[in-house]
Amino acid sequence: MVVSARSRHITAVFAKRWLAGVWHSRFGLGGTARRRAAFAREWRLAFAELGPAFIKLGQLISVRPEEFPRELVAEMAVMQDSVSPLPASVIRRVVFEEFGRTPEQLFASFDDTPIASASIAQVHGAVLAHDVHPVWGETMPAGTEVVLKVVRPGAAEAVLGDLAEARRLLDAARRLGMLKDMDLHALLDEFEDSVVRELDLRVEAHIADRFAFDFRGDPKVEVPRVVWRTTTRRVLTMERMYGWRLTDLDDAAKEGIDGRALAIYGATAFMRQVMLHGRYHADLHPANLFVTPRNTIAYLDFGIVGHLTKTEREDIAQVLAGMVYRDAGRALRYSERLGVHVPAEKVAVVTRELGELLDSMLGSEGPRDFRHFGLGFLSLLRRHGVEIPTGYGLLVKSLATVEGCARSLYPDIDIMDVARPFVTQLIGESLGRPELLQERVERAFRAAMRELVA
Repeated sequence: MVVSARSRHITAVFAKRWLAGVWHSRFGLGGTARRRAAFAREWRLAFAELGPAFIKLGQLISVRPEEFPRELVAEMAVMQDSVSPLPASVIRRVVFEEFGRTPEQLFASFDDTPIASASIAQVHGAVLAHDVHPVWGETMPAGTEVVLKVVRPGAAEAVLGDLAEARRLLDAARRLGMLKDMDLHALLDEFEDSVVRELDLRVEAHIADRFAFDFRGDPKVEVPRVVWRTTTRRVLTMERMYGWRLTDLDDAAKEGIDGRALAIYGATAFMRQVMLHGRYHADLHPANLFVTPRNTIAYLDFGIVGHLTKTEREDIAQVLAGMVYRDAGRALRYSERLGVHVPAEKVAVVTRELGELLDSMLGSEGPRDFRHFGLGFLSLLRRHGVEIPTGYGLLVKSLATVEGCARSLYPDIDIMDVARPFVTQLIGESLGRPELLQERVERAFRAAMRELVA
């Protein structure tokens, strides 16, 4: 078999980082915690060194706490998808290939200096030359500032080529008996699907419009309006948003931004996404969320979005109710309906450990710590060999992230208090459904008969 130069380079990088992990963990003698932290850090450094495809893969790992050790998830969460920008002439050529016109013919002005440059796309600023009527929202008049997100030429080939190399290396590692505890093939499949979606910018545009529809009457939530006449598979034109990232909130406060109110509102908006709309932004971090000068919250970058059916939302409401009332049995029972299948012989021990975890979250003074509970629950399930559906783990991670974002603005926020009205509404609606009401009446009747004849 011919081994490519890229494959040799990837192998060399991982070998170097593995040796560094051995050294920093004192050859495994520094204890389990030190060893896990050392190797997680070296994995992150290896992914960063290997470039765009591995950086994006690391970011995907960062939203999969149900599959990977928490140390690795935490390390990968700090990686930023940033690469050296391409010359403006290359971006201009893509625009011309898509529309048959130069940027100056399409817009009143176009900025050659990129706003951002990532592995898949590069972003430039522009100004509308004509009025635009978006799918949702008010008309965007001529002179409105927009951004062009342009897929980098060769991005697909580079990322998918590295993906193929990663698969070959993974197969080799499997044959050597390594990485037995990680389902990396499933992760690579998910990664490939994600990249394919990201390479078609119309997908992100449609999702942005759906979010704009969901929050069309909300004065506190903003979603960039899409300019469809200059949007294609390789070019996405959207309204430009200005504001402060969550890491710059001190500057926002100086301008009179009410961080406490926005923290509560942002958490509430997320619960609306999950419990009412069944669509939620699953990649909330400082780069994808702005606090604007208008005292609003602006969502950006809809690359990772979760979807839930009405039944799934009702089951999630029951899981959250189980958390609020320290009812481990209920939380586990409805998690089962969401695909978390605990073997019968392990139900008792998992229920007991889940109850202890609930007590640790709810028993202390101050706001309840959902992140501690949520990630602890995923860790508990992994420890007992329970397979966790991708969507379930993604939602738990998203809830934990929202809590973290909210607490960066308002440390005393209690995400469970925010969730309570939505949980109550969904459970109330489900109780009124005829088929469920009949099922409950039949169960109650059988229970009563057992008591009578006992």
